[in-house]
Amino acid sequence: MSYHILVVEDDEAIREGVSIYLKNQGYTVFQAENGKKGLEILERETIHLAVVDIMMPIMDGITMTMKLREKYEFPVIMLSAKSEEIDKITGLNIGADDYVTKPFTPMELMARVNSQLRRYSRFLQMLEHKEEKKEKEYTIGGLVVNEDTVTVTVDEKEVRLTPLEFKILLLLVKNAGKVFSPEEIYETVWNEKAITTDTIMVHVRRIREKIEINPKEPKYLKVVWGVGYKIEKQ
Repeated sequence: MSYHILVVEDDEAIREGVSIYLKNQGYTVFQAENGKKGLEILERETIHLAVVDIMMPIMDGITMTMKLREKYEFPVIMLSAKSEEIDKITGLNIGADDYVTKPFTPMELMARVNSQLRRYSRFLQMLEHKEEKKEKEYTIGGLVVNEDTVTVTVDEKEVRLTPLEFKILLLLVKNAGKVFSPEEIYETVWNEKAITTDTIMVHVRRIREKIEINPKEPKYLKVVWGVGYKIEKQ
């Protein structure tokens, strides 16, 4: 499969450099100098992953990511300067899947891109073959997670999750009552050694905001302080 990658970066040198490395890896690359242009490309092209800078004129990366998440589920990798730590966390909160801090090496970015595309490819395969298998559905109270249709409903209302959020929730629901440490979640979902688990906290917070009526008093997704997370058996 030939993947299409969108690079949204206002610095032309960085944008061109990233595009060259991606093309050398065999990817088809589309470029935009700001978030507004990036959204316009999404309307006419099929995109499988976006690399988005945080600080840009006209429309920044945070706003662009928030808008694209209303319609698209492909991975988003954010580029951020060290001084943009708050914006980086905000980006993860509103739907980004990963981030790379400037300055970065081409190999680091390529590794993140390849890793995200591997996971997204598996996600797409699940969708393509959902009708070929007997549906696997897990119900916890009013929370229903269907592994084969890759859908989540709460009190019969559908909830939209990103591929990573769905995999984390599925892991916890399939093992309701079991406590998973952030390291266990990372290594199971990301399928690689946990170097940092900061993103787990962010992803769990986002899942909670989507499936809980009151995220501050969760009914389903509980924190076991000092240990990890679990889905409460009902």
